Amino acid sequence: MLKLLVIGPGLIGKKHIALICDNLRCKLEAIVTAHPAKHKDLSEDLCVPIYNLLDEALSHHQFDGAIIASPNNLHVSQAKVLLKNQIPLLIEKPLSSTIESAEELVHLSQTAQVPVLVGHHRTYSSYVDAAKKIITSPQFGRLVSVQASALFYKPTQYFLDGPWRTELGGGPILINLIHDIGMLRSLCGEIATVFAFGSNSQRLYEVEDTVAISFRFTNGALGTFLLSDCAASYKSWEMTSGENPAYPFFPNEASYHFSGTNGSLDYPNMKFNFFADKEKASWWNGFVKQEKHIDFVDPLEKQLDHFIDVIKRNAKPIVSAENGLMNMYVIEAISQSITQQRPISLRE
Repeated sequence: MLKLLVIGPGLIGKKHIALICDNLRCKLEAIVTAHPAKHKDLSEDLCVPIYNLLDEALSHHQFDGAIIASPNNLHVSQAKVLLKNQIPLLIEKPLSSTIESAEELVHLSQTAQVPVLVGHHRTYSSYVDAAKKIITSPQFGRLVSVQASALFYKPTQYFLDGPWRTELGGGPILINLIHDIGMLRSLCGEIATVFAFGSNSQRLYEVEDTVAISFRFTNGALGTFLLSDCAASYKSWEMTSGENPAYPFFPNEASYHFSGTNGSLDYPNMKFNFFADKEKASWWNGFVKQEKHIDFVDPLEKQLDHFIDVIKRNAKPIVSAENGLMNMYVIEAISQSITQQRPISLRE
């Protein structure tokens, strides 16, 4: 059984810990946190030592891999120490809080030849492969556009539990939208240009609470995206996919709509409509309707299994540090567009 370290037993860190404890291929060897006393009960329940300092944990244990689930601004400093010790990493998204430090981390990973997996867990969703097959099918045609959203309401306690979420680097662009950027790049292709408007008029925090974005993809398709953490809505991945039981589930709704030259797909409810005869495609004609059933598997569970394969060198990271950095470039372009009030090319 592989011995794993988890740094940061917060909201997502505890989920990683639970999955490790349920996995027969690995075991939780230790936990590192800036607040050991706060997580003393967790340590005692699991009979696992908890440390305040990463160096202290490394001096007492041999780790086969580590999961970094600490605040974004700590990712790179902690990853440096682990890479120096040749320990493969799963780093929660985003890779870092700044482009410069993320680029440094990618370089360090390449130099050390130690694999780094970035925690874009939606990549492992049961829906992704099915959606790719439809979007690339003759029945769908060439991709024309995508409309997507992540609209939800975060309670006040969410910000009290993590005050850093009200400060620059802690808003929904970096915390939430980066998941959708990974999804859009995976299903629609690389993003060429973005144009975005942002607002903090509802919560009045330092960070944004609502964002509207337009995309141009390198294949010529266009897209729009609405993001808000103060919108009383269910139009988000969490509430339309049912992958996380912590959220209410709206199985008949969709947070993505892909349109092609011969068909369209609502996602993730997988409702597919297409013209039976491409030669007679017309808005006057009806569609053939299909709805694909998906057998659900927890994507975080699949991600952990993949991480174990990466540690054993039986697989290369599906979402590598380089891939995670590309998602950050898109996020940076969106932030620049909001600030400069103009379209931003990814080539910039």
